[in-house]
Amino acid sequence: MQLTGHITPDSLMSLEAYSKWRKTHKGEVIAHRQLRSVALGEHLNVQFESELTIRYQTQEMLRIEKIFEEEGIQQEIEAYAPLVPDGHNWKATVLIEYTDINERKRELARLIGVEDRLFVEVEGYDRVYAIADEDLDRENEEKTSAVHFVRFEFTPAMRASVRAGAAVKLGCDHTHYPVHQQIRPETLASLAGDLR
Repeated sequence: MQLTGHITPDSLMSLEAYSKWRKTHKGEVIAHRQLRSVALGEHLNVQFESELTIRYQTQEMLRIEKIFEEEGIQQEIEAYAPLVPDGHNWKATVLIEYTDINERKRELARLIGVEDRLFVEVEGYDRVYAIADEDLDRENEEKTSAVHFVRFEFTPAMRASVRAGAAVKLGCDHTHYPVHQQIRPETLASLAGDLR
């Protein structure tokens, strides 16, 4: 899978080529996703996206849905491409995970607004709060969704500090889910590569 900086129909593999590529490279993509995932407490999983993860997701959807016509391919690109970081931000899929269905229902009601209380704190700078669910609202008066899409926007000085090795915390200051932690060095090294 060749990273080009921009996902277009021409930069995607055919279904046949992707099927062959997938057999030998799926494990690499899974390892990349795991490297870029941060468990925030016991029930929030923040998966930082990259061109590789989104290109893979797009190719997977085309494969699963057997989409090969140009219009369908373009629709999948438009659905996923906004999740690719663009040099001055990090973008992530946030999963709220509870295995017990009754506990999940109760906690999704208690955690309304949790996506807006996620933050990244670069050493020496103020917290940057998530901009959440820009594509559509994922909660109502009764509960939040178990999946959110968020973006963290950084100033040029913050980006330079991260690239220079500053420590970075990921956290949440929602009343019912207060947690924060340092991002592991190996994860931070991968995320720093997203910033220009």
